[in-house]
Order: sequence, then C-alpha cells, then structure tokens
Amino acid sequence: MSVSLWRNRDFTALWAGQMVSALGASITSTAMPLLVLATTGSARDAGLVGAAGTLPFLVGNLPAGALVDRWNRHRILIVSELLAALAVVTVPVAIWLGRLSVAQMCAVTFVQGMCFAFFSLAERAALPRVVPAEQRATAMAHNEARSRGATLAGPPLGGLLFAAGRAWPFLIDTVTYLVSAVALLWVRRDLNSENPPREPLWRSAAEGLRWVWRFPLIRAGILLVAASNLVFQALILVLVVLATRRGADSATIGLMLGVYSTGGLLGAIAAGRLHKYVRPRTVIIGVNWVWAALLPLFAVAGAPWQLGLIGAATAFVGPLWNVVIGAYAVTLVPNELLGRVNSAGMALSWGVLPLGSLAAGYLLDGVGPIGAIWALSAFMLLTAVAGTASRAVRKAPPLPGPDADSAAGIPGPDAGSGSGSGSGETVSSRTPGDAAR
Repeated sequence: MSVSLWRNRDFTALWAGQMVSALGASITSTAMPLLVLATTGSARDAGLVGAAGTLPFLVGNLPAGALVDRWNRHRILIVSELLAALAVVTVPVAIWLGRLSVAQMCAVTFVQGMCFAFFSLAERAALPRVVPAEQRATAMAHNEARSRGATLAGPPLGGLLFAAGRAWPFLIDTVTYLVSAVALLWVRRDLNSENPPREPLWRSAAEGLRWVWRFPLIRAGILLVAASNLVFQALILVLVVLATRRGADSATIGLMLGVYSTGGLLGAIAAGRLHKYVRPRTVIIGVNWVWAALLPLFAVAGAPWQLGLIGAATAFVGPLWNVVIGAYAVTLVPNELLGRVNSAGMALSWGVLPLGSLAAGYLLDGVGPIGAIWALSAFMLLTAVAGTASRAVRKAPPLPGPDADSAAGIPGPDAGSGSGSGSGETVSSRTPGDAAR
C-alpha cells in the first residue's frame, strides 16, 4: 500500500506554499483590471495590462523550459517567488505616492507572468522527482484542486480588499509570495534533471517543440486549446466591464468571479475520479461543445450572480482536461525533456493570451460587452466544429492504465502517430476562473 501524498513532506511543502501563492495571484488578478478601470476608465488600457501579463507565455516559455531542464529547479522556484513579490510591492508604493501609471502596471504584470512561467515549468518538471509514478495522476488532481480552490476564495477577497483600499490586494499578494518562498525551503529532495541538456540553448528549446509536434493529436489539441484560451482570456475582461456598466461595485464583481470559480473547484474534485474512466477524445470534443453551448447565455444573463453561475458551469469541465492530459506528461515524457515539452506546449497554447486581452479591449470599445460576447461565442462554436472534424482527435487512444502504457495503444514519440501522450500541461485549458497564472 502506497503512503498518502500528505505524508510526503516535499510534496506537501510544495503544494501548501503554492496554495498560498495562488490565492494571492487570484486576489490581484481580480484587483488589477479594477485598478486600471478606476485609474484610467479605459477598457483598452485594461486589455493592454492584461496582454502584458500574458506576454511571457509567448516570449518566455521556450527559453524558460530549456533553462528549467539545466538549472537548479529548487532555486528557480524560490527566486521566482521573490522576484514576483518585489514587482508586486511597487504597486501600493506607487499608489501611496500618487504616481501609478499604466506603464508601471504593464511592467508589474509582465514580471509576474515571467516569474510564473519559470515557476510553473519548474514545479511540473519537479513533480516526478517528489511523487512516485502510481500517485502522479492523484498529485495532478490535488494541484488542480489547489488552483481552483484559490480562485474560489481569491476573487471575493480581491473585490473586498480593493473596496477597502486600492493598495490592499497587492500588499496581501506580496506577503503570499514571501510565504511560498519560505515553504519551499522545506523541500529537501533533489529536483534537478538527471541528464541536463548540453547542447546550445536554442537547440535545446527546439527539442521540446519537435517532441510535441510528432503527435497529430497533440498538434490538434494545442490548436484547439489555443483557440479556447483566446476566448476565455478575452471573456474575463468582458464580464468585468459588463458587470461594471450594470452598476456592480468591486465587491459584487469579486463575488461574481468567486461563484464562477466554484465550478472550477467542483470540477477539479470530480476530475480526480473521472480521469480514470473518460477517453481523451470524449474530453477534447465534449468540453469544447459544452463551452460553445454555454457562452451565448452570458449575453442574455442579467444580474452578476447569473453571470457567475453560467461561468461556474463553463469552469466545471476545464479541470478534467487538465488532469487527463497532465497525467500523460509526468508518466511518458522523459524527465530531462519535461521542462522543454511543457514549455513548448504552453508557448503554443498560451501564447495567444495577449491577443485575447487586446481583442477584449478593442471589442469592448467597438461593439460593447454584449457584442463582444456574441463574437466570442461564434469563435467558440467554430472551435468545437473543428475539434469534432479532426481525425486525430476522433482516433485518440484511451488513457494509459496504471500498469502498462503500451496496452493502451499509445505509441512512443518516434512512432509519428496520434496519441494523447506527451503533452501534459502543454495543452492545458484555461478559463476565466483561473488565477492569473
């Protein structure tokens, strides 16, 4: 009988520290657009700041993945939290001095995004070093529940703290980063790759892209997730502006987003059991159709609580995708490639997030919140149709069993045929309930 994950000191320290940090990130992800709107009143400025925060996913993930596989991962985790804390604390200082600008908010969110890119890749690559193979899917489910739990509590807290004083959310986030860095000191196990790459950095980074691109299913999955990530990145700002224009205050908006996140937490709990029984093709096709059906309801909802309930329904299905696909990476990708494979997929599927933020700003200024929702709904419908039409998705093999991967019909990376393996978080889905990761 395997020992409980909660008796694993290294996993518990890593999980608990990041739980606190994720809560802080969720608080500021709610407070930052409110701060921009309160400072400038411009949805386009809010979109610009959001784009700056997600730009590292496009420009930073590939080199970060290569560096995670060759640098000290424990040190990367701690330094990332400390640098993020240093960036965030400049916001309340600027507020008190009366010198806060859109440029500074862009710089802060960019640094936060870059620190997250390094941290998340190092954490995912470190997971197989602290968790035995038979517990990795469970660990992924615990991590998903951690993220969703933080985004359940974070938005209401962010709204309330912002109402109490514009600087408070950012002060609290600074403290959470510091707490996480201290918790990481309790991780004692060696987290580094046993075979760090020796080739030049650019060639090392490209290896992750080559590994991912050998699988038709992974190629299709990344394109589908990129499309849905673009939609949901835009949608979060649209919902905030829609609620604001209908007279909701910051506390009400935070509560709305908290209700939204409840669906993600419940979905993460359910995913811990369902991932053993659901085929990847069912997840990939079904999730996109659920989103395509639910998004138009935002346009006809009236009150913020209705927006929150619809959001909860969309957020419920996202964790299943993340857990199912994430289990492949920690099982099948060689650990010395794990950082690069994850970074390649994130660069491709999350690299669209800046476009989503910018698109939201321009749509809001051009056609308003309701017009933006209909435009995003149409794009989501096209994404669902494309996923259903994909042969690679329809032929996706079942998840690997606990004893044998080959029995599931999953080829290795040199087989050149479609599979659900190897992507891990490379095709992870992101919904507005997620913290600004």
